[in-house]
Amino acid sequence: MADVQSGRARLRPAQSWPTPRRVATVSVHTSPLDQPGTGDAGGMNVYVVEVAKQLARVGVEVEIFTRATASGLPPVVEMTPGVRVRHIMSGPLEPLPKEDLPAQLCAFTTGVLRAEAARAPGFYDLIHSHYWLSGQVGWLAKDRWGVPLVHTAHTLAKVKNAQLAVGDRPEPNARVIGEEQVVAEADRLVANTQVEARDLIARYDADPERVAVVAPGVDLERFRPAAAGRETAARRDARRRLGLPEQGYVVVFVGRIQPLKAPDVLLHAVAALRRRDPRLAEQLTLLVVGGPSGTGLDRPSALIELGATLGVSDAVRFLPPQAGDDLAALYRAADLVAVPSHNESFGLVALEAQACGTPVVAAAVGGLVTAVRDATSGILIDGHDPVDWARVLGGLLAAPGRRAELARGAVAHARQFSWARTAERLLEVYRGAVTDHRGRITSELAGDAAALGAGAW
Repeated sequence: MADVQSGRARLRPAQSWPTPRRVATVSVHTSPLDQPGTGDAGGMNVYVVEVAKQLARVGVEVEIFTRATASGLPPVVEMTPGVRVRHIMSGPLEPLPKEDLPAQLCAFTTGVLRAEAARAPGFYDLIHSHYWLSGQVGWLAKDRWGVPLVHTAHTLAKVKNAQLAVGDRPEPNARVIGEEQVVAEADRLVANTQVEARDLIARYDADPERVAVVAPGVDLERFRPAAAGRETAARRDARRRLGLPEQGYVVVFVGRIQPLKAPDVLLHAVAALRRRDPRLAEQLTLLVVGGPSGTGLDRPSALIELGATLGVSDAVRFLPPQAGDDLAALYRAADLVAVPSHNESFGLVALEAQACGTPVVAAAVGGLVTAVRDATSGILIDGHDPVDWARVLGGLLAAPGRRAELARGAVAHARQFSWARTAERLLEVYRGAVTDHRGRITSELAGDAAALGAGAW
């Protein structure tokens, strides 16, 4: 039972909770094996992978169910000891837009149920679904298996539609209804932030007693600052490695290229900065890292065309999605990382960048107000006016002392988050869900026995 105001759970003493042995994780629309940053792969992929690894390290096996999107995929892949990815045949063996996936949920659910039916009864102790499509599958599987369902939405249609980017399509009513159904059926709802918890309660009428706030984490071993005294050299080396100018300023955008993520705001900001401070602007490179996604697939070259229209193409570079140590090097190459999204359930990019010692300039929306500590680890901007973004970016680029101060604050802020801590809190949620579920079963059995004893049947 989560205390939404404090973000802590009011739960029974830990020693009385049963720890699940095996968790069935459902991720229909995107595989944890996919590269984040393009298509439908993003922060959710990172979340599913990192949480599964942490759970396996403490002895909880995780099996991740995702849709097969290519003929060459093996039925089961061991991602790491204790974590398996199971590819479910449902629909054509190719990537499908999320809008087409509801038609495949029946086939996907059948594949999930068949996988469990091949095991001994009671193989899975709990289901954790991610995104509403997976929640629909988890809702049916929980009734079939007699286990609790924990659900993480990651994004909410009603929130997205209320903060829609120009040129973006609203989420369909079918998704809104699907989310409402999952919220009503899940034993626990995991929110990334207090903001998301309040949205679940206010917009979806979620039971506050079933909402738990569990912040995502960051890989603090991979995403870490350069050694003390080597910051400048590390930045220069990283830029050389990426083919970026070793001198001048670099502002980086990392994410899927779609209206929701608002990279267009940054191109407009570069144009505004050229008018505001031409000398500073001529030293600036805006690096856009990611691939088209969502409505961005309709016009994948739109951002390139916008750069030409604004006359800033010479200042904008594009790179495909980066992974692992390459992504960490990218953050260290930047003077600033910009996250201008219209909405984020959390904002893992912001947290990763700060862990590397790079200040973040972000929109003051959704989970970003948690991921970035305003005026300490970065700067939050109200709205998406390019003039405001140009003013803040230009002011920070012209103030190396202030950037250094924010860099220190960024590292300290990011260290408060880790995937081990996320998994620890999730285990508390899992134990509470299992305990309550078993309590209900015991109560129902006792009621049936009493009815039989009274001769009701």
